[in-house]
Amino acid sequence: MSRPNKPRFICEMPNYHMFGPKGRKANQLDRITLLVDEYEVIRLIDLLNMDQAEAARQLGVARTTVQRIYNIARQKIADAIVHGKLLLIDGGEYILCEEDCEECFRHIKHQHNHRGGRDESSN
Repeated sequence: MSRPNKPRFICEMPNYHMFGPKGRKANQLDRITLLVDEYEVIRLIDLLNMDQAEAARQLGVARTTVQRIYNIARQKIADAIVHGKLLLIDGGEYILCEEDCEECFRHIKHQHNHRGGRDESSN
């Protein structure tokens, strides 16, 4: 039996949640779901140019976990692009930081869980 996943600390939700090939209706396409923590790893490493160790500190997980998440996220994105699938960003187990947090993962505003949906509770 594997141990439960440790929630990841997310600083920014995606502005867009769905991507797909132009000219095809969404209901006609196969779908791939990129979890919010997978999106965040792509954002931190590829957009903000963090290395895996920096991204791991930001997310509050081990560097090896970031490496695994990054590889999974890249595979999903490649599959969506190459095979013309609809890419949705949704779900996962994460904690969303407050809008004005300076040390992102130390201040918690909302906790999200893919099994139970959103559980909004302020600290």
